[in-house]
Amino acid sequence: MKIAMIIVRTLMGLLFLFGAVTYVLMVMGKFTPPPMEGAVKTFNEGLAASGYFFTLLKITEFICGLLLVTGRFVPLALVVLSPIIINILMVHTFLDRSGLPVAIFLVLANLFLAYCYRDAFRPLLTSKYNADSLS
Repeated sequence: MKIAMIIVRTLMGLLFLFGAVTYVLMVMGKFTPPPMEGAVKTFNEGLAASGYFFTLLKITEFICGLLLVTGRFVPLALVVLSPIIINILMVHTFLDRSGLPVAIFLVLANLFLAYCYRDAFRPLLTSKYNADSLS
């Protein structure tokens, strides 16, 4: 199980690192983005119009990808990446089915790693927290 955890964690981290590096290469003009059309093009243009979104997203993906690959702060990286992964799944479910296998892999990998690190998440999932323990 530990070997599977390391493999899944590394693959997931490399996917996010690859996405972040590809974005930087596109911004620098060294890489041409794939053509988009239809609803996914409109969606991406809307996000790009904010001026900050993709930069923030790719910096977050890069940092979390590094954390996953190195095995440091993995539970934190999983929590930060969870909404990003859900959005990836929704985009590929409703707007562009071509990336659906990768999106499903990310969801399953995140769930698997969350299960592997379940002891780290246990305090987050308590309904009541003892504030007296903070002093």
